[in-house]
Amino acid sequence: MTSTVRATTADPPRIGPLPGRSRVRSWIARGGSLGWTLAGLTLAALAWTLVVASGQFPRELFPSVPEILGAGHALWQEGLLADDVLASLRRALGGFALGAVAGIAAAIVTATTAPGRNLLQPVLRLLSPIPTIGLVPLAILWFGLGESSKALVIALGVFVPVWINSHAGLASTPRDYLKAARCLGARRRQTLFEIVLPEAAPDIVAGLRVGAAMSFVLIVVAEMTGTTAGIGYRLYQAQLFSQADQLIACLIVLGVLGALVDLILAATTTPMTRWAGEEH
Repeated sequence: MTSTVRATTADPPRIGPLPGRSRVRSWIARGGSLGWTLAGLTLAALAWTLVVASGQFPRELFPSVPEILGAGHALWQEGLLADDVLASLRRALGGFALGAVAGIAAAIVTATTAPGRNLLQPVLRLLSPIPTIGLVPLAILWFGLGESSKALVIALGVFVPVWINSHAGLASTPRDYLKAARCLGARRRQTLFEIVLPEAAPDIVAGLRVGAAMSFVLIVVAEMTGTTAGIGYRLYQAQLFSQADQLIACLIVLGVLGALVDLILAATTTPMTRWAGEEH
């Protein structure tokens, strides 16, 4: 007669996460991407606070988080920050629109026509590596210190990534699609708007998002001369008078503006690129 031997030792108890940690993680998860963003910003603020508290750096150059927030609040209370934000947004979005339209138009020409591919594309490839900041003196020489030179500088900076990405997307349209369109009697205009552009949409959107970020980078350079309002102007003034708290506050505002514009651009262009994810 056989007997069944049962194990007398139970499995060791599993040690779960600490209650505090699990609660924090659940709060973050509940907030989705916003929760993770706030968590990252909180960690960055804590890291900055530790750096300041270490005493290894001059306090006038490394202000505390409350001092930075206080400087931003003071600028807002005086009405300066609101004027700066509106002025910078107007210039950045105007230059972005100009550069984006020109970049997509140039990409259509260089990717879909023989003259554009043979004549225009080599010129643009030669000019695209030139740093846009290096063109600031030329823009001022041509257009002076007014708004035209600022729009030109931002538009040129936006043009390059939009053209490069759009050209790559348009030029990589599968040949089978183009042959099928010709066999079905599609005209050149139909092929462009119903096949080539939708196929290149993810690359065009990527170029637009890079261009939008570039517009906020160049707004700082564009506003350092010939302006009395704008985030770039305020940054220059803060650096001139060694006001590190105002300078960092303005940099944070500039980053928030750029992030918001990118989120809006991503949300509005999602219907154009949703099919790309569905193919895979």
